[in-house]
Amino acid sequence: MKWAYITDTGLVRALNEDSLYISPEGSFFAVADGMGGHQAGEVASKMALQLLKQELDRRINSGEKADQALVESVKEANRSIFEMSARNSQWQGMGTTVTACLKRDGEILIGQVGDSRAYLLRGKRIFQLTEDHSLVQELVKSGSITEEEAFTHPQKNVLTRAVGTGPVLEVDLYRYSVLTGDLLLLCTDGLTRYIRQDELLRSINSSPDLDAAVRDLLKKATASGGADNITIILVEF
Repeated sequence: MKWAYITDTGLVRALNEDSLYISPEGSFFAVADGMGGHQAGEVASKMALQLLKQELDRRINSGEKADQALVESVKEANRSIFEMSARNSQWQGMGTTVTACLKRDGEILIGQVGDSRAYLLRGKRIFQLTEDHSLVQELVKSGSITEEEAFTHPQKNVLTRAVGTGPVLEVDLYRYSVLTGDLLLLCTDGLTRYIRQDELLRSINSSPDLDAAVRDLLKKATASGGADNITIILVEF
């Protein structure tokens, strides 16, 4: 297994409120995009991934099934962050997306909250593995707008679900089989708000290696606007 990653504040934001976590020995990879004032987004995203990994290790070591452990660990991170925001007025209302992937044998498990995304690249094809928890995605599902209209919609950043914003959280769980040579792309919306799915595929497939691929994606997202933090993890199985 090989991997590469990159994270950047972009051209507009003063702080990078994105976080990432890479644990190759545990076959665990995750990204998070925080929100909230007074650096609260940075706190939320970083703590969410740290708490998630800590709880995930504890549960798996105690014999819990990996899929259940992943979901419950995201929920535990949610409870902790919500309680911390209630105790600290500067952190009130903070929250974060979480897209976390755990590989087990020939499959990957993905825990999803928010609008960061996971994609699978296999040969000359790319598949979006997760569904955004966002207002725009709800409009697409209802038929109110098209996918193309969603890409440029002014309310793209409005979330319908986030870690830390309430005491109870629903976590989406995805399970996919993976083959040797498959690529997993995890990213925050600082990438996907500017780069369409087919462009992601072309950029990665035309790059000589994983490091070059993540650098090229960052360059393209920045050149297209770069108004948000950008975080990318690319894994080759």
